[in-house]
Amino acid sequence: MKSSYELAMERLSKSAPQTTLTDAQKAKLAELDSKYAAKIAEREIFLNAELAKAVATGDHEALDQLNRQLASDRKSLRAELEEKKEALRAKGDS
Repeated sequence: MKSSYELAMERLSKSAPQTTLTDAQKAKLAELDSKYAAKIAEREIFLNAELAKAVATGDHEALDQLNRQLASDRKSLRAELEEKKEALRAKGDS
């Protein structure tokens, strides 16, 4: 008798079969991860310097705006990364 977990996993594999990635695709995915981690770090370094200036001057409005901008930049870069990764994975399916 199968557990409900095993049954759910069987249904999942029927509706969305797993794809295997080639070594080249895995390398490209790792390269994308590295590239976008660097982009995110670059934005954080830049905005952290701006945040420090806002804290030093006591400009709370600028501080809030910079924090929102940092969160937005992270989100958009991560979304862009996921789009590129999905495109790369889809390329392997065809």
